[in-house]
Amino acid sequence: MEFTELVDIVKNAGVAGAGGAGFPSYGKLDPRAKTIILNCAECEPLLRLHRQLLAAHAYEILSTLELMAETIGADQVIVGVKEAYKDTVTALKAQIDAFPRVSLGLLPEVYPAGDEVILIHETTGKVVPPGSIPIQVGVAVFNVETVYNIYQALNAHVPVTKKYITITGEVENPCTRVVPLGMTVQEVVSLAGGVTAKNPAYIMGGPMTGPIVSPQDVITKTSNAILVLEADHPVILKKQGNAQINLKRAMAACCQCQMCTDLCPRYLLGHPIEPHAFMRAASTGTTQDVAPFLNTMFCSSCGLCEMYSCSQGLSPRSLIQDYKAGLRANGIKPPADVEVRPIDKAFSYRRVPLKRLRARLGLNKYDVPASLDEQTVSAEQVKLKLSQHIGAPATPVVKVGDRVSAGQLVGAAKEKALSLPVHASIDGIVIDVNDKAVTIKAVK
Repeated sequence: MEFTELVDIVKNAGVAGAGGAGFPSYGKLDPRAKTIILNCAECEPLLRLHRQLLAAHAYEILSTLELMAETIGADQVIVGVKEAYKDTVTALKAQIDAFPRVSLGLLPEVYPAGDEVILIHETTGKVVPPGSIPIQVGVAVFNVETVYNIYQALNAHVPVTKKYITITGEVENPCTRVVPLGMTVQEVVSLAGGVTAKNPAYIMGGPMTGPIVSPQDVITKTSNAILVLEADHPVILKKQGNAQINLKRAMAACCQCQMCTDLCPRYLLGHPIEPHAFMRAASTGTTQDVAPFLNTMFCSSCGLCEMYSCSQGLSPRSLIQDYKAGLRANGIKPPADVEVRPIDKAFSYRRVPLKRLRARLGLNKYDVPASLDEQTVSAEQVKLKLSQHIGAPATPVVKVGDRVSAGQLVGAAKEKALSLPVHASIDGIVIDVNDKAVTIKAVK
């Protein structure tokens, strides 16, 4: 296959990173990439969809990775998978001999193993420079569902119209289902038998980085899970913190123990991010040295500092996010040519075990099987956001009253911009169109 053909297929199918920020996948198909890494670290506690999908479709995913590597000229493919995922590792070993470029990179069960900077170091020994992206060290990282979507685009000639979702927490029957894009959180949770919490709160994604959402929010290409918890659960309360109160608490209680920095994964890799130094500067109002503020831009927002490390229950990550947002709003870019320290000698000893993290978060009772059911569910109505990825949103190409079929283009990618198209996820009639979303009602 020609390189441009692969890029066009992936772009026209609307394939974005199926998790995280949703970077358009065609943008990662780069001839500079000499190593492709498949991310099956399943970074967040309680998520299961990537290991389940890879175990169920190992051949399809490995064959797609081999084709991608051959097409862009990559020398090797590394499947980054936690050794604890026994079923997935067994499925991979049964198929991997057929793919000469592919090898396994077995990972420890730690957090945040799925952070691509951490993953690259764990599997290749390379360190992505602060403020850079993986291609700067000749690496491209794709997660499992993203590659499976590329497989579907190449072989079944279908665009991205559905999403694998793990539904867990305070639900009757935790499970992983395949749902049309645009379904509501409430509808998806009902697939797990309904909510068991008296006063439920919903997280879209994992407990560490996922935002709190409403039951009427909708599934997008980057949705990985819905976690249902009681509204007074510590994880929910932490995510609802107020910035001013967080800062006042830091002023009153931060003892500069430095645990937030000592356990910071990016700091341990030599990146110039020191949460304790930021907390000291922010809580005292000291601005003679602006480095602690500027270096917040190197934070990965993994959340370990505030969800695990701080014995005072303070919120370094939340405060850092606020400062980062303020810097960006004022046109401040990450510092260039920063000093990079050698990898900390304690790096391998300070990785946070996932089992301990789950216990600290109060989530052990939710660590139960969530079996995969790949039968796509139906939806009576979907609301398809036109921006489900990093970059320019799609432009609607349908109008109210149009009859559409699943897979039909409803939003075109912006020309000469980093952008992706959006496709109908069900058969139906368009009932609303604006610059944010296209809503489709199923026709019986």
